[in-house]
Amino acid sequence: MADLIYFTGTMDCGKSTLALQMDHNHKVRGRQGRIFTSHDRAGEAKLSSRLGLTAEAIEVRTDLDFWQYAVDELTHGGRIDYVVCDEAQFYEPEQIEQLARLVDELQIDVFCFGILTDFRARMFPGSARLVELADRLEVLQVEALCWCGQRATHNARTVHGEMVTEGEQLVVGDLENDDDPVGITAYEVLCRRHHRRRLTAARARATLSPEVLPFGGNA
Repeated sequence: MADLIYFTGTMDCGKSTLALQMDHNHKVRGRQGRIFTSHDRAGEAKLSSRLGLTAEAIEVRTDLDFWQYAVDELTHGGRIDYVVCDEAQFYEPEQIEQLARLVDELQIDVFCFGILTDFRARMFPGSARLVELADRLEVLQVEALCWCGQRATHNARTVHGEMVTEGEQLVVGDLENDDDPVGITAYEVLCRRHHRRRLTAARARATLSPEVLPFGGNA
């Protein structure tokens, strides 16, 4: 029996790397699949990981109908044993329902990868529907770390190093890096405590907080 599985975690926990590995593992066993993604950091129709791995993909726009796509492919002699869907949090709830239909009616395995909540700690509509429909929810075991060294559980959006909690849900960006810690708009993973306090790494350093000691502090 086919399955609809949602692999989830915060940013920087290896979701896209696992998506690429999943595709590789199935391909070497002779299975044929498709890779889908949305708003990848590498640009349109690309699946990329922060480790430098990339693959060609099909860009998921709001008007893509997964069911119709699969039926068209199969009708014209194509074969689809599985699909890998990265950045699934950006999909429409209706598209998640279409993916579930692929599993139930066409016996196509669907492996989705994404984050549950946005920078406001609210669930993405696509992720919410996946939680409701998935046969299995897998929380990735590679832990992303907050700047304080604790396990990161929340995704934060920053503007000039300051955490913001208002704005459009979808603003494409990437995690902050040491070369540009106060970029105009970026993302950072934080533990719940520092997300509640809006205490980013840049703000902690700027205020000379005693919490800024690497992997130390008694926040």
